[in-house]
Amino acid sequence: MQRLIFPVLGSVLCLLCGCATTSKIVMRDDPLIGTVVKGDTGEPVRFAGLMETLLHSDLIYLSEKHDNPMHHAIQHRIIQALIDQGQAPILGFEFFSYQETPLLLNLVDAGKKAHSPKMEKAVEQRIRNKLGWKTQSDTMWGYYWDLIKLAADNDFPAAGLDLSATQKRRITRKGLEGLSPIELQQLFSTGLSNSAYESHMKSVFVSVHCGMDHGRMTDRLYDTWVARNDRMALSVVELFNAMQTQDHDKAGRKTGPVVIIIGAGHTEYGLGLMDRVHHLKPNAVQTNLAITEIEREPAELSHYLKPLSLEGFDPMPPADYLWFTQRVSYEDPCEEFKTTLEKMKKRKKGL
Repeated sequence: MQRLIFPVLGSVLCLLCGCATTSKIVMRDDPLIGTVVKGDTGEPVRFAGLMETLLHSDLIYLSEKHDNPMHHAIQHRIIQALIDQGQAPILGFEFFSYQETPLLLNLVDAGKKAHSPKMEKAVEQRIRNKLGWKTQSDTMWGYYWDLIKLAADNDFPAAGLDLSATQKRRITRKGLEGLSPIELQQLFSTGLSNSAYESHMKSVFVSVHCGMDHGRMTDRLYDTWVARNDRMALSVVELFNAMQTQDHDKAGRKTGPVVIIIGAGHTEYGLGLMDRVHHLKPNAVQTNLAITEIEREPAELSHYLKPLSLEGFDPMPPADYLWFTQRVSYEDPCEEFKTTLEKMKKRKKGL
């Protein structure tokens, strides 16, 4: 396979290598790093070819691992490429709620004015606090601030997609059956339900929790997952509808596409969010770019492209395109808990 390395990522890769040196974790070189392939065939794609597809899409999902700086560098490059092609994209963020959209638009408005560096920093801090990111790490905030600032500097809209943090906590703590009628009225539902998908996602939640099935909590996590994807699907469709009302913005740029910054789990195999958007807006052209960390152990390309087969769905590749990157970490987060988990499993089984 031809290896397609994009220079914009070089400095970020060096940062990762620097971190690896500091923590004495050896970053594994892999021929896939820096390559982009089609999800259905594994055929390599150059950046220009990828952009050609994205320019003809209504909805673009730039699916990330939240803490990987290379993923955010790729997102920035793609959005900048859209701008350079005369587009005025609309940004949608999983990490912000739909109720916080006016705050993001306030920031875009503020970006039109000339400010001193000190004033710009004050504006950033004020927006950060209002968005509830005061206690989040500066590193994580910086990843999303960079993209918000890109929207502000180029005068195109940014919007939140998700439920509020309080709504998510309420569902996780009480389950949908425990919410008040008032709260249920404030949730949107596509009405989509599939037992095979539910079983699949619950197995994913168990895997994420190092093999521990928390019973009712797993059920509530699934309730939260569905409610979030339903709400985000509605938000994405609302942004699509807004894009459809105006062919060009005031600066004469072509409006759109809608670019969604989101965790890869919400879009994997075209499910989660994407099938709900299709249910609500079947004519919207969706393209999912899965920005993908390589595995801890070397793996062939075919390993990454295995389709998912679930009852009620056609077999689907993981994404329309995969762009491979270095990992942030090679440590197994479950390793340090392995002994404790084994004891808990034995107690649960009555051994």
